[in-house]
Amino acid sequence: MIIDHEIQFRVRYQETDAQGRVHHANYLTYFEMGRVEQLRASGYDYRRLEAEGTILVVAEISCKYFAPAQYDDVLTLKTSTIRTTAARIEHTYVLTRDTEKLVTGQSTLACINRDGQLQRIPHWLRT
Repeated sequence: MIIDHEIQFRVRYQETDAQGRVHHANYLTYFEMGRVEQLRASGYDYRRLEAEGTILVVAEISCKYFAPAQYDDVLTLKTSTIRTTAARIEHTYVLTRDTEKLVTGQSTLACINRDGQLQRIPHWLRT
């Protein structure tokens, strides 16, 4: 599993609010984009993971805002896996525009089966 992964993307108009800034809820979507692409870069994807009976759900998530992103900004998101346990994965996020830090965050994912019961994370996914 790749520990650190970066993606770049451009802010779309529909992600902004009436002031032309990215609406705060969209940062959580950006974090999910980071996790999805980190997994893909590791040679796996969520569709396959879930088809095999492993479901990762957000148990906790937070973000801290430093400066706003605006329409058409090109942003870089660094997603890092900082800890795994038998049934949880913890990530951190740093979102920047050029060298300016805009948002940081953290999340904890829990691994469950199709019945919603906690289960062990597959060995290959542990760091």
